[in-house]
Amino acid sequence: MSRNSRRPRRCGAEPSRRSDEAFVTGILTDEADFARAREWQLTDAPDYDTYLREAAGLLAEAVAGYATVRARMFHPDDFADYCLLHGVDPGEQAARDGYLVNPPLQTQLVTYRGEDLADFVPRLVRAREGGLTLRHADLVMDGALCEAEPAAADPRVRWTYQQASEVFRRVLVGAGCGAYEFRVAVDAPGGPLEAHARVLHWEDGAVRIHDEDLDLITAVLCAGLYGELPGVAVLHGTQGSGAVCGEYRQVAWAWRSTGFDWSPAELAVDGVPAGPGFSLGTVV
Repeated sequence: MSRNSRRPRRCGAEPSRRSDEAFVTGILTDEADFARAREWQLTDAPDYDTYLREAAGLLAEAVAGYATVRARMFHPDDFADYCLLHGVDPGEQAARDGYLVNPPLQTQLVTYRGEDLADFVPRLVRAREGGLTLRHADLVMDGALCEAEPAAADPRVRWTYQQASEVFRRVLVGAGCGAYEFRVAVDAPGGPLEAHARVLHWEDGAVRIHDEDLDLITAVLCAGLYGELPGVAVLHGTQGSGAVCGEYRQVAWAWRSTGFDWSPAELAVDGVPAGPGFSLGTVV
């Protein structure tokens, strides 16, 4: 499901030179989606295993021929909605091209760097989920979340974004060094807004977290504060470091928000039970 129906090829005067253009494709990420997509003749593969082998080959050729290779999860429901909204025939190549580069869904694109397809596919699924969460949070904030950089936004949006970032910072600073998972959920119109991330907090204060996970957590916290929506959060994992006397302990802390601020509470998020966390107001 590339932006053209042919297999990728090198461009330019010399065959060995990479094209400066980007190559964009869509990947069916499970057998059920593959079965449904057959009605649109998106692939000639007789079965899903064959399709995956062909997709891996397509990506390998694209990496050799293009400077940038990106992909997104090709979701049949999303594609059908796109075709209905824009009045295009799902069997046409132009419909697939438009769907793949649809501006509102650009956050679902993931850069491919030659990894195994088995490792790449889960990233595509996660990117779609994250993209939908960002769109939902943006709707809660009346389009203010994605329309501009936080520094260029109106004062209320800028303040809310700063407050959301500060909430997450205080959670991590208060927890200290360790390996954690953070989960947050906000009761929003249209359904809950949820995000989670794995975090490594080193003893020197450095924090390791995927950028896309940080964006999602900040967006959910921001939407909750902007809409004054109730929410819950849990941080759980292993506190401690080998550099600090080798001491470790399992921890699980929780907080609840009324829509204005976050306070310690005993609750569970996504099946993870936790006791009351520390007061975020005491963390500097």
